[in-house]
Amino acid sequence: MQSQQRGVVEVLASVRQQLEKRGARGIRELGRTFRALDSFDGNKKVDPQEFAVGLRENGVVLSSQEASILFRYFDKDGDGSVNFDEFLVGIRGSPNGRRQALIDKAFLKFDRDGNGYIDAADLRGVYNCQFHPKVQRGQMTEDQALTEFLSSFNDRNRDGRITKDEWDEYYAAVSSSIDNDDHFVQLMKTAWRLD
Repeated sequence: MQSQQRGVVEVLASVRQQLEKRGARGIRELGRTFRALDSFDGNKKVDPQEFAVGLRENGVVLSSQEASILFRYFDKDGDGSVNFDEFLVGIRGSPNGRRQALIDKAFLKFDRDGNGYIDAADLRGVYNCQFHPKVQRGQMTEDQALTEFLSSFNDRNRDGRITKDEWDEYYAAVSSSIDNDDHFVQLMKTAWRLD
């Protein structure tokens, strides 16, 4: 097991190094490639063949054994596919302190009652969904629109609550696709009206 773990560390280091040679856009372009490969079903996952193609198309050269080691490591649930957001976060790493501070600030803005998760009650008054097209057409209530909005934030157990861990995972994936810190900061400030 320890030699396998060391193998993963070495392969990850090689992938990072190869992507860095492509410049600041390396990881972002890898994300675009994976999204294009996933366009058929939109599940944000790639199979082993798509995984290898995505890496190769972005200048990452790995042996079939190295690609297999990396794929197995990122196939967290053993379903034969890799969630490419998780993979991109694994390659880039966690958001830096500046980005994480804004991610935390946005969470605290929504977690109005301080219970450690965001639910529809927290969103009322902070997120206005009365202009949501389905609400305006009478196809959905405002509460349903709030629940739908919450589900987009990686609600793993689909309980209508976004924990701090789920929020952080979601924004780590967003962060991994944005190379420039200033752009990420502006995105967060604009999206959530943070000062």
